[in-house]
Amino acid sequence: MQHMGAGHHRRMTDISRTRSPVTLPPTATVRQAARLMRDRRVGAILVADPDGRLLGIFTGRDAVARVLAEGRSAATTRLEEVMTRDPDVLPAGATAIDALRLMHDGGFRHVPVVERERVAGIVSFADFRGVERAHLDEETGYWEIL
Repeated sequence: MQHMGAGHHRRMTDISRTRSPVTLPPTATVRQAARLMRDRRVGAILVADPDGRLLGIFTGRDAVARVLAEGRSAATTRLEEVMTRDPDVLPAGATAIDALRLMHDGGFRHVPVVERERVAGIVSFADFRGVERAHLDEETGYWEIL
């Protein structure tokens, strides 16, 4: 099995730098978040205070499970009511494999990147190359054997 370079050593700063994170205040409505997600073609919104401190994350999965399934109004429900509070985050210096491990272990597809307690970016599973995913599959396989 040949090694395909050090793809899984890419840092979050390299991966998330290209896309500035889409953030909204906690008082924004689900409808505002949904429209922003549609317009910016993203699967998650980071909820932050005016200083850029991360408060939570709101994803399409949250919209289905906490808004639609509960019969809440997208027009009046605020993000602070339905977001995932204090989500797992990665420091800007984390590597691709760190992010993939966190996603795999936590069962989620988006991870905020935080630098000095401020939102620095967001990475999603789709941002990672096949090489990096293959490395995780390889590792996971080893864990299952051990």
